[in-house]
Amino acid sequence: MKSTVRDVMTTRVIWVRKEASFREMAAILREHRVSAFPVLDDGGRVIGVVSEADLLTKQALVGGDDGMPGMITGLLRRKEQEKARGITAGDLMTSPAVTIRPEDSVEHAARVMYTRRVKRLPVVDAAGRLAGIISRADVLAVFDRSDKEIRTEIVNDVMRGEFLVEPKELTVTVKDGVVTLQGTPGNAVVGGEIVRRVRHVQGVVAVRDRLSYPPAG
Repeated sequence: MKSTVRDVMTTRVIWVRKEASFREMAAILREHRVSAFPVLDDGGRVIGVVSEADLLTKQALVGGDDGMPGMITGLLRRKEQEKARGITAGDLMTSPAVTIRPEDSVEHAARVMYTRRVKRLPVVDAAGRLAGIISRADVLAVFDRSDKEIRTEIVNDVMRGEFLVEPKELTVTVKDGVVTLQGTPGNAVVGGEIVRRVRHVQGVVAVRDRLSYPPAG
């Protein structure tokens, strides 16, 4: 089983138009307990994202005007200073937004979140219209699979289905998402490919390679 973003995303999304005021956005964050929300144009397309950090940048600069140490104020980048002077979602949003598609894998969503340092991603269709949102918690939900489910997929889909290897040749045990592989594969190349493939099975936390590789030649 390979979960997609569509399988775990939230479809009820809090969003705003680019004309939304600072006060309106602050109220939304407080009321709905979200850390960020997408900004949509009149066609429902995602044109940016406003986060707590964007709103706090404005508050920090205002505080600097009232006595915030000049050195700290000076550390704000020019782009942040310009953003902090904004009063609407269109002024404060980060654009273009980092988005993902419903058919993308959850694994890909996790990589995007990690590399782009974001906590959630708007999910958009082929036309760029908002379809949902996926958070770090949604991504981590794939680890809720039971050890039995994980082992069944490895044995049936990976070993038998992809590598034509029977369980009697290789032993698979799963404990708390950690997979241990034992036995002797046909050769080191096949063994290495099986280990790499098992690492990408949904819900696998780690793979312990205990395979005994036959001598070369």
